[in-house]
Amino acid sequence: MRLGALGRARGGTGGDVARNTAGNAAFADRAASMNEIATEADGLRHNLEELVDSDAAAFEQVMAAFRLPKDTPEQKAERSRAIQEGYRAAVEPPVLVCRHALRVLELAALVAEQGNPNAVSDAGVAALLAASALDGAALNVEINLGSIKDDDYRTAHAEAVRELREEATALRETVLARVHATLG
Repeated sequence: MRLGALGRARGGTGGDVARNTAGNAAFADRAASMNEIATEADGLRHNLEELVDSDAAAFEQVMAAFRLPKDTPEQKAERSRAIQEGYRAAVEPPVLVCRHALRVLELAALVAEQGNPNAVSDAGVAALLAASALDGAALNVEINLGSIKDDDYRTAHAEAVRELREEATALRETVLARVHATLG
């Protein structure tokens, strides 16, 4: 599935690093914050998994709209309206994936900095998966926006995704720099 990579990836949200840190006596001073991160990461993973299904349903809505009859002017108008509605519905799940993936990157940055150094590579993997998921979801947004006729809607969503990509790129680099510094 198009949006499945991060949602289905075990450990891809940084929760495992946080759990590893929280459960280690050497990091007892961070246990509470790491447990919070693990809980949030698990919630993000669950939300991402649900978005895979939402994305598939939205795509089916677009396909169903294209199958509507177009013999009369009224049917053509209804079909056009349904197609536009379907494309808007198809934009929403990948936009949410972008937002959730950005949050995963933020959590990966926290665990790369504060987590158990013996698990820092997992924070890097989480960052790489999150950045890839965000980029993939952004591509899905872009392709669907290309079919939407509402210029304001298109512009607003394109700008939002562009900003999310910029933030993600910066966070990815931050996490990887921390990981490589820790690995020496």
